[in-house]
Amino acid sequence: MTDTTARQADHPIDPQFIARWSPRAFTDETLPEATLLSFFEAARWAPSAYNAQPWRFVYARRGTPHWEPFLGFLNEFNQSWAKHAAAIVIVISKATLKPPGADQEAPSPTHAFDTGAAWGYLALQASLAGWATHAMAGIEHDKIRDALDLPPKYTIEAAIAIGRPGDPATLPDGLRSREAPSPREPLPKIAAEGRFAF
Repeated sequence: MTDTTARQADHPIDPQFIARWSPRAFTDETLPEATLLSFFEAARWAPSAYNAQPWRFVYARRGTPHWEPFLGFLNEFNQSWAKHAAAIVIVISKATLKPPGADQEAPSPTHAFDTGAAWGYLALQASLAGWATHAMAGIEHDKIRDALDLPPKYTIEAAIAIGRPGDPATLPDGLRSREAPSPREPLPKIAAEGRFAF
């Protein structure tokens, strides 16, 4: 795995948060379904408004009949490197919920926020198990909706490539130099007490 020692937290946190990053280079190792399900198990325990749990994950593992269609859900750029991943996951959120005491479902204003929390849990569990995740916005929304026959109340959020971290030399030329853990903005640029000061 890539050395992440150059990443330093300004305040005490668990090392897992610095160790997790999003590579694009993967080995050819296959991902056992039981291991992948453990990542979804971690996601299952994320917090959500009204405990609505709006997250949904639809996946394909490399070497299965579902793989090629799922690879085709990514744009051309993401296909160029994600084709070596062990799994592709489509992250979906349910945009409605039934509030306590209500008879009908209503719009859920935090469905994407809550699903993002679940994705974070998944990413950390994968990292702790020695697997890498890379979330992608470059996906074919209409193709995914049609192929998965998604009802209108579900929103396609992103795709995730999962695999064992691999050799950057396997990446297309333009991506090799980018294969390193990214830095973060200093804390004063993202957190302020009492007023919006950015």
